[in-house]
Formats: sequence, structure tokens, C-alpha cells
Amino acid sequence: MPIAQNPLSVEVTVPREDVALLTVEGYLDVDTATELQAHLANQLHHGRRHFLLDLTGVPFMDSSGMNIILRAYQEVRDRPGSVHIIAPTPAVRRILDLTGVSITVPVSETTDEALALIDHRPSDRPGPSEEYAAPAEPAERRA
Repeated sequence: MPIAQNPLSVEVTVPREDVALLTVEGYLDVDTATELQAHLANQLHHGRRHFLLDLTGVPFMDSSGMNIILRAYQEVRDRPGSVHIIAPTPAVRRILDLTGVSITVPVSETTDEALALIDHRPSDRPGPSEEYAAPAEPAERRA
């Protein structure tokens, strides 16, 4: 079995109980995407709902990498959970933008920014418009 010419490194940290930060370094392509997939599956198995993918160290990503990200997104959205991409390199950001992945999966510049997005998700807690909504008009006034 040939060894990938550009091995992938994935470091996993857990900033919160339900959040996994995966710091990815190397080429994310057909030869290495299963490595990322295995780490995501392991964290999902351990109950993580939110995934932060730090792609600062990824100079290249092909469709295999995008497919792993989109599969993770589909897997967690019903939990409810989320996937966030952090600080992709310009080449990777261009691919994410051209394919529309960045429309589906939020892209943040920092881990703190991504965590703030998780904290302010409408499905997790009511937003200002829901907390302070005016009471509904009585039925007889609406007619």
C-alpha cells in the first residue's frame, strides 16, 4: 500500500463538551480525506455536536475534502449541531466559494468567532426578537 506523498495531520481538541476543534494540516485530497473522516466519526461517536475545522494549514483541498465536510454537515444538522470552517488558506477559500460550500458551511477567521456563532444559533436559544416579541393581538382585533 503506497504512503500518501503529502500526509495529513489532524489534531483534535475539545474546547467544550459538545464541540470538537480539528486542526488539519496537509493536503486534503483523495489520498488523505479518510483520515479526516475517521476523526470526525470518532468525535461524533463521543457525542460532539459542533465541529470546528481549522484549515489554516491546508494548502490544497479537492472534492474529496469538500465531500467529507458536507457529509459531516448533513450528519450533525439534525442533532442539532453544526460544522464551521476556520481560516482556510486563499486557495481553499476559493474552492469553497466557487462550489458554494461556503454558503452552506459557515467560514470564520478565528476559533472564537466560530464559537460565538455556535452560542448565537437561533435553534439553541431564542434571539432578541423571540425573547422580547410583542404579545399577539386578541383574535377579535385581528378580524
